[in-house]
Amino acid sequence: MFKPRREAKPVEMFPGVVRRTLASGDRATLVEVTLTKGATVPPHQHEHEQVGYIARGRVRFEIGGETRELTEGDSYLARSNVLHGVIALEDSIAIDIFSPPRTEYLD
Repeated sequence: MFKPRREAKPVEMFPGVVRRTLASGDRATLVEVTLTKGATVPPHQHEHEQVGYIARGRVRFEIGGETRELTEGDSYLARSNVLHGVIALEDSIAIDIFSPPRTEYLD
């Protein structure tokens, strides 16, 4: 299966936070998240394990009460049902993989 990025529907999750579901299979979903400077993904949790990295920019990421500033190439893991959130310190792109798949993210 192949899916060009141009075919991935942009969905605004929060002001300044846009996701594109790039691919999804039986066990995982791949998502690109663009954040404008100052945009916030409020603290939340979900059953899905979330692993990802910062492809561009700089963010403040909190996972399970621990806060880190992440820049291009840095990675993170939010285990299932662990509270986490993000603030974009500059325009940024994050790449996330969720397992099990985020079926609600499918186009």
